[in-house]
Amino acid sequence: MHPTLNIAVKAARRAASVINRASTQLDLLTVQSKSPNDFVTEVDRAAEQAIIEVLRDAFPGHGILAEESGESGPESEYTWIIDPLDGTTNFIHGMPQYAVSIAQTKNGVLEHAVVYDPNTNEMFTASRGAGAFLNDRRIRVSRRTRLNEALIGTGFPFRQFDHVDAYLAMFKELTQKTAGIRRPGAASLDLAYVASGRFDGFWEMGLSPWDMAAGVLLIQEAGGLVSDLSGEANYLTTGNLVAGTPKIFGQLLPIIQAWRPANLRA
Repeated sequence: MHPTLNIAVKAARRAASVINRASTQLDLLTVQSKSPNDFVTEVDRAAEQAIIEVLRDAFPGHGILAEESGESGPESEYTWIIDPLDGTTNFIHGMPQYAVSIAQTKNGVLEHAVVYDPNTNEMFTASRGAGAFLNDRRIRVSRRTRLNEALIGTGFPFRQFDHVDAYLAMFKELTQKTAGIRRPGAASLDLAYVASGRFDGFWEMGLSPWDMAAGVLLIQEAGGLVSDLSGEANYLTTGNLVAGTPKIFGQLLPIIQAWRPANLRA
């Protein structure tokens, strides 16, 4: 494992220890609302701080973009993109579907990725050009080629509802043309599931960079394809993403594009 990735794994485990301690005392949590249906707890903040401390200790010259604290650190060609607790709403309700997500970019290009599920102790990792792994075992996207046999992951709009009708139209068509659609509630894990072959494809609109940066690299290194709704690579900017095995991606993207609102950034 690359030394930089080792540090990211250490940081993810440090955050998970904070999350696991809090998961046994959910009734004591203080929950705040950042915006409608977008929640934050002191656990999010403590887990994020644990990650940042590990990264700053190892890489004091790197920049950081984190969900709760925003941008910090010096200007650098290296930036760490952090979601300390992806799936906070699940966590608050005791639903065991949430993860720690950490990615590093170099001049805007994804270099290293970690998605860690504290509930299952599943550590998904990837480094550019070195493949994707689950607990040190090499993973690949599934071999499914037919959309009607594919299991697709997604995330419903929950912060902004401007495009909910278009989303529901996508959902309706894909419900009829796939083997099933799942909405577990943590995008980083959904993308890791595409990388490991559990999902054959995924789409969502309105994501933030920290929701998807690590998962995108996992999929790419596992042999899958990722794009924005125009089929380009601007997903970290637009927040809109389609991913899948090469064959499923090619069938999924046109359906999403057909229902894409005219005023939506691709």
